[in-house]
Amino acid sequence: MSSTPHDPFYSSPFGPFYRRHTPYMVQPEYRIYEMNKRLQSRTEDSDNLWWDAFATEFFEDDATLTLSFCLEDGPKRYTIGRTLIPRYFSTVFEGGVTDLYYILKHSKESYHNSSITVDCDQCTMVTQHGKPMFTKVCTEGRLILEFTFDDLMRIKTWHFTIRQYRELVPRSILAMHAQDPQVLEQLSKNITRMGLTNFTLNYLRLCVILEPMQELMSRHKTYNLSPRDCLKTCLFQKWQRMVAPPAEPTRQPTTKRRKRKNSTSSTSNSSAGNNANSTNSKKKSAAANLSLSSQVPVSI
Repeated sequence: MSSTPHDPFYSSPFGPFYRRHTPYMVQPEYRIYEMNKRLQSRTEDSDNLWWDAFATEFFEDDATLTLSFCLEDGPKRYTIGRTLIPRYFSTVFEGGVTDLYYILKHSKESYHNSSITVDCDQCTMVTQHGKPMFTKVCTEGRLILEFTFDDLMRIKTWHFTIRQYRELVPRSILAMHAQDPQVLEQLSKNITRMGLTNFTLNYLRLCVILEPMQELMSRHKTYNLSPRDCLKTCLFQKWQRMVAPPAEPTRQPTTKRRKRKNSTSSTSNSSAGNNANSTNSKKKSAAANLSLSSQVPVSI
């Protein structure tokens, strides 16, 4: 009798390590794979609506994206909110990139009550540049992601710390321009800074100004106020929050509880009360007897 895959003693021909993968809902790395596929489906006609739909699919409404790296003038750290994330990804392609994907190796997952954290110390952001020249850029660093633990499994926080980068030029292009020193000098120059294009760096610098203005933009969009009125109301509310005293925490009224007397004292008190009552009754009976005997006439 031949064994079947339903048999608990079935031996797979592919070895003991061949087994079915767990569902992707418990594999956060699969979401990065899906994001890479979505980025590959981008076309030149992809507008702001496409990028908004992309961010809605993979990022939470209150998500934040942080990039940390070191330039010639010192370390940099940029954090942008959910409304600025779609524009960040679009600036990558506006800088001459034709393909973008992320590679995660040896990542560690930790599960919490409402979130899943993925810590990958060997993450590589690969960008394929078509201009100004055909170059493949590998940006290496540490990527820490926090996913919501639900069916959508969207990203809540994204923190990518860039350590180093490499720009790779095909040998065929070098061979084609081997006799042209000007082209070789142009090929020897870097086209990115820490793996990021000038379009992306300029946008991150602009986000330093745009991020505090998100409250003004949302108020203008919600209440249809002029920019001056939006600024006045925001400043007035901020002034109120600064001037208003901190609210004292409400204290619950304490209920006084009656103290119970010890059983020994109550019994002693009750026994003492009983003894006092008995002595009082004895005194009263003796007094009554004396009064009655004094009222009886004596016979002579």
